Amino acid sequence: MPDGSQPGAAELLASVFGFPGFRPGQEEIVTAVTAGRDVLAIMPTGGGKSLCYQLPALCRSGVTVVISPLIALMRDQVRALREAGVAAGALTSGNTEEETEEVFAALDAGALKLLYMAPERLAASGTQTLMRRIGVGLIAVDEAHCVSQWGHDFRPDYLRIGAMRADLNVPLAAFTATADAETRAEIVTRLFDGRAPETFLHGFDRPNIHLAFAPKDRPRAQILSFAAARPGRSGIVYCGTRAKTETLAQALREDGHSACAYHGGMDAEDRRAVETRFQREDGLIVVATVAFGMGVDKPDIRWAAHADLPKSIEAYYQEIGRAGRDGAPAETLTLFGADDIRLRRAQIDESAAPPERRDANHGRLNALLGLAEATSCRRQKLLAYFGEEAPTCGSCDFCDTPPELFDGTEAVRKALSAALRTGESFGAGYLIDILTGNATEKVTQRSHDNLPTFGVGKDLSRNSWQGVFRQMMGHDLMRPDASRHGALVMTDRALPVLKGTQSVTLRRDAVRRLASRPAAKALVSEENAPLLSALKAKRRALAETQSVPAYVIFPDRTLIEMAEARPDSLDAMAGISGVGAKKLDRYGALFLEVILGAPAPELHPTRRKLAGGPAGSLFDALQETQQRLARGDCGTLKPLSCTHSTLRILAQTRPSTLEALERVQGMGPLKAERFGTAFLELLAGAGSEG
Repeated sequence: MPDGSQPGAAELLASVFGFPGFRPGQEEIVTAVTAGRDVLAIMPTGGGKSLCYQLPALCRSGVTVVISPLIALMRDQVRALREAGVAAGALTSGNTEEETEEVFAALDAGALKLLYMAPERLAASGTQTLMRRIGVGLIAVDEAHCVSQWGHDFRPDYLRIGAMRADLNVPLAAFTATADAETRAEIVTRLFDGRAPETFLHGFDRPNIHLAFAPKDRPRAQILSFAAARPGRSGIVYCGTRAKTETLAQALREDGHSACAYHGGMDAEDRRAVETRFQREDGLIVVATVAFGMGVDKPDIRWAAHADLPKSIEAYYQEIGRAGRDGAPAETLTLFGADDIRLRRAQIDESAAPPERRDANHGRLNALLGLAEATSCRRQKLLAYFGEEAPTCGSCDFCDTPPELFDGTEAVRKALSAALRTGESFGAGYLIDILTGNATEKVTQRSHDNLPTFGVGKDLSRNSWQGVFRQMMGHDLMRPDASRHGALVMTDRALPVLKGTQSVTLRRDAVRRLASRPAAKALVSEENAPLLSALKAKRRALAETQSVPAYVIFPDRTLIEMAEARPDSLDAMAGISGVGAKKLDRYGALFLEVILGAPAPELHPTRRKLAGGPAGSLFDALQETQQRLARGDCGTLKPLSCTHSTLRILAQTRPSTLEALERVQGMGPLKAERFGTAFLELLAGAGSEG
């Protein structure tokens, strides 16, 4: 690269972030953002969204302002960027006075490349003036789906971003992992003033995440069993209520796990303490409401479980996506039951949303229930909702062990008939009494034991009928009616079944022994497991010393690659994904010592900066040659030598003639005469190899 030229994105990707190449879909987004085009990018969590605005920020002039929803996420990204040698800062309510002054000083000096801000700061009186003064060149919006007014993560202050963009007249790049067609249209309207950005839709598939659902059957025991099969691995358990987070966290602790609760009713200081613990501790389980998670930047969460059914399929996708962001195997489990379905239906019906929005939300819930009651590959159903096709995945509970299916048409028709003949005024328990011929006092008082449907369902057990009714609610054939105290009423979807023009396939409920399922796939082979543990211990010690999350030093996937590749030199270490130039200089020798079991060979700082590249090996060859020729071919001449800086310039610029070599700083005629021919031979050979 000629002196003074601006390094390109690919070069910065390697030198700053330590990645040998882009992940699928990243390069075209980086190119578009760097060129100053408006961009909307939908990428799966763990697909490398942040790099798609961090790299352009280094390539473009001016400050890139990043709007991000949670303080913890911003602080973690700023730490990681600074660790990689990038000038970044954040203005948040969580800053100390000194941190804020440091950010303003860097902005005034023109030294900051990325400035992170919470959307709430856009409402502050001086923000617009600040934005004009600091020379904003690009606005990046993370979690752009938060602009969707009826979405599950709506943040009102996101609505101010479009006005700020128009005022500054700069390009805007919006990123999210969760946006169906309707949400994408809303993002375009609110952030881009309706003008179509260049849109990149890079899929929703997370093949490393194993999908699993199970009907509730002693749900606390199910969660404890799932956690017990994954000891020492970080996980999140989502609960529908604050009280349940407390009781389930206590149960996990009593079962020998390191676990804590998190919910919106806790003091802000207590919530921050949990967030900090989760970032820094290996194997901690957080039992939380959905107040926890969006800002979690922890890449090595190995599992996510739902003790209660999520609100929608988008919420489900967002929440499970917090596991396995490093690309290594992760697992999920979602428990659900009839009570969950009633609750979610009631929340939609009782909301302040207009009727058409309530209908849309019922549709989203239907999609999630269809996934829960799937009679085929879950991944196919999940991706189909987002408009994607996928082959059978082989990485969901259905593909692992296909459940027994049966033609449930007749059972459904019996259930519908029982509901209609009793005026759609009762819940599942009462209807099951009628179907199984259980003449309770309430049944006989109403003379419902004389109905034609009384006892017609004796072929199924009570538990089986409970599964039928739950699946009917899951398929939206019946809904609980809040105005009738939760009585089940038939939907229009059920009419074709009742008339005999449509069949229904149901699953036979079989309580699965979750503990018998193998734990997540081992991250490394048994042979390399001790080394991975040693590398993690070194990382943990460094992180504790610096009071930063462990993955800021190196993420799991980098340590996994070290354990498998076992680099034996700093040059080899530089080839490990995630080891950029600054981290190699700061940590390379420390981790190499763990791998080698002895102190790493000492390298001169000038040579260390060339580690991993072709210039490094060329430097070594030049140094060896000049040592051999220090006294000339005859070995009797006055000794001459080149400085490390001169050898570095030669290795990097590769002059091709004696005249050019002589002009290199530190060479001159005498050294050119002594070393010139041998040096040019090496340089020419290196050029042909490159």
